[in-house]
Amino acid sequence: MEDGRRETKDEKSISEPVPLGQILPEVMRNIEERVEANRKMNDTKFEKSRSWQFNRQINVSVLVQLVFLASLILGSWVNLQRQLDLLQHDVTLLLQCQKNFDVKLESLSATSISYEYRLRALEKALTKEPSTDI
Repeated sequence: MEDGRRETKDEKSISEPVPLGQILPEVMRNIEERVEANRKMNDTKFEKSRSWQFNRQINVSVLVQLVFLASLILGSWVNLQRQLDLLQHDVTLLLQCQKNFDVKLESLSATSISYEYRLRALEKALTKEPSTDI
């Protein structure tokens, strides 16, 4: 110490022999503190691992699956559009056939009514003739 240097605590413990009985409780406290610190650090790592994290690594198989899924969705949409177009065409044809059927039905109804009047007229004429003959 005569050279103007300050002696630190570590240098003091190295230069002076300390009986094992005096240093053992301090070493045990240091070990316990380190174990506790490691446990806390591991607990915080475990808590962080439980929270949601986004992993930016994309596997090639995942990419292939996404492309395949997208193509399936697109194919299904195109197929659905085609089916809707066919359905629209069928409904249009059905409406046209219904209109034609309605026209024919009205024509038949009008013809039926005219035949009914003619039949009544003939029946009336036939019923009058025998009564005038007697």
